[in-house]
Amino acid sequence: MLVSEEDAGQRIDNFLLRECKGVPKSHIYRILRSGEVRVNGGRISQTYRVQAGDELRIPPLRLAQKQDSAPPASIPARDFRIVFEDEHLLVVDKPAGLAVHGGSGVSFGLIEQLRAQRPEARFLELAHRLDRETSGLLIVGKRRAALNHVQDQMRAGKIEKRYLTLVSGRWMNPLQHVKLALHKYLLPDGERRVRVSPEGKPSHSIMRLVGRWQRYSLLEVELKTGRTHQIRVHLAHLGFPLLGDDKYGNFPLNKQLMKEGLPRMFLHAALLCFQHPVSGEVLQLRAPLPADLQGFLDGVQQAEQRDYRAPAAAHAHPDI
Repeated sequence: MLVSEEDAGQRIDNFLLRECKGVPKSHIYRILRSGEVRVNGGRISQTYRVQAGDELRIPPLRLAQKQDSAPPASIPARDFRIVFEDEHLLVVDKPAGLAVHGGSGVSFGLIEQLRAQRPEARFLELAHRLDRETSGLLIVGKRRAALNHVQDQMRAGKIEKRYLTLVSGRWMNPLQHVKLALHKYLLPDGERRVRVSPEGKPSHSIMRLVGRWQRYSLLEVELKTGRTHQIRVHLAHLGFPLLGDDKYGNFPLNKQLMKEGLPRMFLHAALLCFQHPVSGEVLQLRAPLPADLQGFLDGVQQAEQRDYRAPAAAHAHPDI
């Protein structure tokens, strides 16, 4: 088996798990530990990253026993708004209500639908994730090397990510750094939650005031770390829950907001700025608020126009 340029940079264990579908994971790791997998005639470790042109020799593999013969559920193809695309990367404006991938009771997500819509694409993998109810910019790698480069930038904190959110309350500071450690835990039913705790991981959000009204404030949040539910938990802890947040929000208010025309959580991934993994060009990509959020915001502005005061911070990103 020869490694293609698209797969270069992938760990050998992940490469084999992807290529040898139906083979038990335990069997893949056993043949790696025993040295039965050879690359260019030599033994390698489980952490080896394959290179274009590598020649892999693997022993005969056994497939896992199928539990039933039911055909796999069909995945409907879907067109998405493409913000940027070349031969290396794809940046999608994800709609709210769609998981980024299947699992945990969801049969398919954006990445599966994207693959169904592009059956000729040999490689399409998520570079990061967004919560199901969050809309906005999502990076997908079309080549393994490009994906690895983008993820390396993320780990190094070199990718600028900014979100727009409408919160309950009157936020007063034009600019505020929020550094509160976050700890993940499970509810009795197994559902994941996050809380502010000194035992948690360091987390850093930068809040910029964009607009303020009598009851609500529009914030632009820049993430310096990417912890689970970071924006939602930081703001709820400070007393400014996201409108429509069904985990950390103001639940009585959320019921009222549904009647007022807000169908979901007000959180949108509005801006990404990062270096292209091949050309080195700095890409600054934006996604406008979707119609449901913009419509609700327009209603707030119309109802409380007299209380609106545009802060200086709003001029930092006039296009958002």
